[in-house]
Amino acid sequence: MSQNKLLKLLEDSPQAGIFHLPRRSQAAVRAAAESAGCACFDVSFAESDRIDIVLSRIGYALDFPEWYGQNFDALKDCLTDFSWCEAAGYVLFISGAESLDAENPAAFKTLNDVFAAAIAEWRVHDLPMWVFYDLRADGLAAFPPTA
Repeated sequence: MSQNKLLKLLEDSPQAGIFHLPRRSQAAVRAAAESAGCACFDVSFAESDRIDIVLSRIGYALDFPEWYGQNFDALKDCLTDFSWCEAAGYVLFISGAESLDAENPAAFKTLNDVFAAAIAEWRVHDLPMWVFYDLRADGLAAFPPTA
């Protein structure tokens, strides 16, 4: 995909979602997202299967406010209010999620439900939010979307 097509896709909030993105493709996606004015964040779950650690790492990587409570409700609140980091869109590159997916699938599903809810809320404001995992997991479509 050309850089121009990738840029247009990343700006298209109805296309935004949660996807598998191989590491080899991350540099091109990051460059296009940054060109579109998106804030990009790298989040490492560091092979943790504990959701409390994962939520803490997300808060740290996204520089959430001090009031972030490191639970799913607080995560949704912060993901839908980036007042400390206003941008034309938001992109999360997540690595090391294999352990959470394998050992705590219920938490992995809930986490992705929270991501999906935040993505839907940003869509209402015509702002894209993308979540890219470097792993293949059940339910994660490959990027780019074919819809």
